[in-house]
Amino acid sequence: MSGSTPRPAAAPDTVAVLGTGTIALGWIALFAAKGLDVRISSTRADAREHVTAALDLYARSLPGGAVGPELLAERLTFCREVEEAAAGAQVVQENVQEDLALKQDIFRRAAGAAPEALLLSSTSTLLPADLGAALDEPGRVIVGHPFNPPHIVPLVEVVAAEDAKPADIEAAVDFYRFLGKKPVVLRRAVPGFVANRLQSALLRESIHLVREGVVTVGELDEIVTASIGSRWAVAGPFRAFHLGGGPGGLRHLMEHLGQGLERGWAGLGNPPVDEFTVETMLSQADEAFGSYAYEPLAAWRDRAQSAVIAAVEAAGPPRQDG
Repeated sequence: MSGSTPRPAAAPDTVAVLGTGTIALGWIALFAAKGLDVRISSTRADAREHVTAALDLYARSLPGGAVGPELLAERLTFCREVEEAAAGAQVVQENVQEDLALKQDIFRRAAGAAPEALLLSSTSTLLPADLGAALDEPGRVIVGHPFNPPHIVPLVEVVAAEDAKPADIEAAVDFYRFLGKKPVVLRRAVPGFVANRLQSALLRESIHLVREGVVTVGELDEIVTASIGSRWAVAGPFRAFHLGGGPGGLRHLMEHLGQGLERGWAGLGNPPVDEFTVETMLSQADEAFGSYAYEPLAAWRDRAQSAVIAAVEAAGPPRQDG
């Protein structure tokens, strides 16, 4: 089991996971695979069965290779109450639904039961200052926003309130690095953070192009995976355009195409999410991949995503000498 490898001295041994949704399940599998004792709080009556069934899927696609789901299950403890799960944990990872009042109450309860624990949230829309508003020290709550599936995709956006302690931010970064993640600390909290804003911008134009009949859902997916998708797995937008500018780099590109970019932005779509748009998108999605059941499609995605990440890591960083 990958968790049998020695942990850094500062690494926790017990983590509380609050919630058992899709993101929480990925965290549970990864935490257990890293050798952590995982205390799970869920309001589901069938939480144990729900998590155990999910481990069969998640255990196959863990970084570093598959792990027997029964080995992961040995590290799990199920708790009905938030306080029971948080007590004794060095890290609390919250993953409940995007309801601010609910999250505030959960963090209030977790902070009371674990006054020294690192408080982290997987929220994708709410700001850390709002999440911690019910605490005596609101800055204790730090967003650790993963990308789905969280046990595979490396990114975690670390977002802190202005009054957060630097030591807590550093501890969050160290925790995610221990898990094998690539944490990026945002310099300023903005709604949606960074990765989701980028994804939303691309999705908006994708829906516009489908709605206008330029391409189908299946064709658009193929265009993305056969072009910018594979490109961005290697070089992000700025580095990609830097290389697109030839020896003159990004400066050369902007000097020649800067005004054209602005004109292009003016022509981008802003589609209404009306009944016609939704039905067009859903009917084409059904035709493109609707015949696949969720689990085999997710397993394929996880295998392919892991292969891409491994290939990029194997290539190593760019060298000055080429």
